[in-house]
Amino acid sequence: MLQTIEHQDVREIRLDRPPVNALDPALIQALRSAMAAASSEGVAGLVLSGAPGRFSGGLDVPALLNLSRADLRDTWANFFALLSDLACAPMPWAAALTGHSPAGGTVLALYADQRIMSEGKFVIGLNEVQVGLAVPEFLYRALRHVVGSREAHRLAITGLLIDPAEALRVHLVDQLTTSEQVIPAAVEWMHELLRRPRKAMLQTRQLARQDLRDAFTSVNDALIDEIVEQWFSAETQATLHRLASRLGKAKPI
Repeated sequence: MLQTIEHQDVREIRLDRPPVNALDPALIQALRSAMAAASSEGVAGLVLSGAPGRFSGGLDVPALLNLSRADLRDTWANFFALLSDLACAPMPWAAALTGHSPAGGTVLALYADQRIMSEGKFVIGLNEVQVGLAVPEFLYRALRHVVGSREAHRLAITGLLIDPAEALRVHLVDQLTTSEQVIPAAVEWMHELLRRPRKAMLQTRQLARQDLRDAFTSVNDALIDEIVEQWFSAETQATLHRLASRLGKAKPI
């Protein structure tokens, strides 16, 4: 489900779960393991990438709809732990958004130090509200950290999915390039960052990302229980089943 590609002192972790790199329990755990390995091995910098045209379609709704309440709870807890891993990563990392990056794809990218997206007819954004799930506080704070208060308000409460040009305008992504260049551009950005004096860069990065780390103090058993209850509510279940029926495994949430 993952490919690991070394670019000198930069490691690329490439999502490889066709057809849309949807996040199921196994892929979530694989990403956590890959992050832990990079940390323990002292990797200087990371790039998280996807397949041409599709970074990640978000959470795998059909797979999650088949889980028991207990297994779903475990999946949400592990997903939030993955996001904490990304927020607290000791090394800088960049997201190479190789195409569609809705919902869960956007969530992953929010914790990157740099987001570079492919030009084209792709979408990015948090559409959780559209499927009956409230955006949790820690995630809203990450969105606000990236795009600012006004745009976070607009994007979160409407569940908008926007195109790359709009994402660049509101600073949800930092750079656009061609589909062929999105991964090389992310690797080059990382190489350029790593040319800085390492201790000074890492200490300043820790300060700059403090808000992202602090937000996870709101992640607790009560929050996870609340999200599970939302998931199993009649309104949300009806919406999720319609999505699963209409779009199959390609649907983003």
